Amino acid sequence: MRGLICRGLRLWTVAGLSAAAAICLLPTAVRAESAPTQTTLNATTRQVSGRTKATLQIAVASDDATAATGAVSIYDSGKLVAGAVLADGTATADVSLPSGTHNLTAVYAGDTTHTSSTSLASAVPAATTTSTPSFTLGLTPISPTSFPMTLTAGAAGTVTVTVTPENNSTLSAPMTVTLSCSGLPDNSSCTFSPTSVQILSTTASSCTTATSSTCPPTATMTLQTQAQGTASNKSPSRPGKGSNVVTWAILLPGMLGLGGLAWSARRKLWLSRMMLIAAIAVFVSLGLSGCNPQYNYYHHAPDANYPTPSGSYTITVTGQSSDGLTATTANTTFVLTVK
Repeated sequence: MRGLICRGLRLWTVAGLSAAAAICLLPTAVRAESAPTQTTLNATTRQVSGRTKATLQIAVASDDATAATGAVSIYDSGKLVAGAVLADGTATADVSLPSGTHNLTAVYAGDTTHTSSTSLASAVPAATTTSTPSFTLGLTPISPTSFPMTLTAGAAGTVTVTVTPENNSTLSAPMTVTLSCSGLPDNSSCTFSPTSVQILSTTASSCTTATSSTCPPTATMTLQTQAQGTASNKSPSRPGKGSNVVTWAILLPGMLGLGGLAWSARRKLWLSRMMLIAAIAVFVSLGLSGCNPQYNYYHHAPDANYPTPSGSYTITVTGQSSDGLTATTANTTFVLTVK
């Protein structure tokens, strides 16, 4: 026998046979490489009520010609302004832009078969032609420390929400902004601490020091998912034989029946007696059968807790303020992935 090397694998051949017998020692597993991707971002702007709104079109192409899945995050000079879930390798996001030039980039997080990638920066000019006070929302991940937010069912994530004022120097009274969220998957919730923040006429649009009282106000958003729970097969304990509830459930129909018989005897009407007997039968059946809510409680265990479904979700964070006449609303988005 003599040994040969073929493509990095050793082959053992047996001489003297018309057809050589070969045995390849193959590795136990072959790891597939992820396909490279290219992300592009295109922005279209329009003026709405004196402010610039931008619609962002994001596309992720892959070298293996398969559609990329997962999420993209859009940043403005390093600050997250939106997030979206890919569908067939594309996504759309709407953002509100303060006055100035914005350098927007889209970052694709990658998936199990595609690598991550970042688009070229797109310079998007914006102008504000109104003096009406307003605000924008910005998100900073705390735990986990990056977007898209990835959680296992049962875990919680936290985000800092920054409310940046616009044209607030014209405010004659504090502007109160109430925060909320939408787009959550089933069996999950979000809370804000505090739920409302205030913008003053002296509130700056950026911080010079971390402790400055003029900094834009912030709130902490906590997003809680739910793990799979199990219900006990054991029904709740039933009360003792001396329970007042059970006693009255048995005695009350009987007392009503005795009173009805006395009334019926005085009236001596067969129809009244028949109606009374039927009524007693109904009361007794309700008191002792499964129609009684108490019976159902003591004979059926509670349902199991279902986990937050796995998948990717676009979460919208909204801030709303009203002066009693008009409402001012701003929102931003990020992607939550539940595993």
